[in-house]
Amino acid sequence: MMVPGNLDLSCCCTKTCGHHQPAVVRPLRAPEAVVTGATDGIGKAYAEELARRGMKVALISRSKEKLDHVASEINDKYKVETKVIVADFGEREDIYSRIKAGLEGLEIGVLVNNVGMSYVYPEYFLDVPDLDERIDKMVNINIMSVCKMTRLVLPGMLERSKGAVLNISSATGMYPTALLTLYSATKAFIDFFSQGLHAEYKSKGIFVQSVLPYYVVTKSSKIRTPTFDKPTPETYVRAALGTVGLQSRTNGYLPHALIGWIFSLLPTSTAISFIMNYNKEIRARYLKKMKKK
Repeated sequence: MMVPGNLDLSCCCTKTCGHHQPAVVRPLRAPEAVVTGATDGIGKAYAEELARRGMKVALISRSKEKLDHVASEINDKYKVETKVIVADFGEREDIYSRIKAGLEGLEIGVLVNNVGMSYVYPEYFLDVPDLDERIDKMVNINIMSVCKMTRLVLPGMLERSKGAVLNISSATGMYPTALLTLYSATKAFIDFFSQGLHAEYKSKGIFVQSVLPYYVVTKSSKIRTPTFDKPTPETYVRAALGTVGLQSRTNGYLPHALIGWIFSLLPTSTAISFIMNYNKEIRARYLKKMKKK
């Protein structure tokens, strides 16, 4: 699922290269944070790192058992208060009134819109299993959640004239990603939504960031062993948080920015063709594996 990019390499150098960080990380100086999709992977790593920095954290996910486990870990390790809100962003029912009630009274300074879903494996659009259901869920989880959560939290940030909205997109949203077309398009929406929102509200003290990672060691990526360019969620998030206040659009991690820069040298048609062939290979391996079962 390699995707080209064209971000400035400086987007990650402040943290990763050890350059001096000015005091523009002020948006992270907040009493409370909210993280969606907070029980695994990148979302959990954001919740833990923000807690490590002293913030109270509201965790939102669909599994009460997992939420309670993560909340307990954070309480024990970082000695900060946590709150759990059970919500399945793929549901058709209005979950946002329940989330709004759960966030009542919190002084939220950081919102991490992380929850997301992808394909089980790369596939041609019309051949995606349970396509109609997949369309509904992917739009609800990847797009609707970002819009609705921002709608809930942004007014309070504006009242205080400070806040950070960190939207986790994907490098697949930087160029059309064949065989992951729907997922890629939803992540492109997040990227554009974030850029527009940042332009609208940066003068009012609100920092909105589009975070576009390449591969990270998570359950969804099916990568188990970290490497230089495939970091653990913890390594990735520490680097990405170093760009808050500095870059409103970032790959979050220096090796990922380097990958994006290399791909940006290719003609767009060449890059798209490369992505298509890469994902066709993954698709073929997956289908071959399924036939053996």
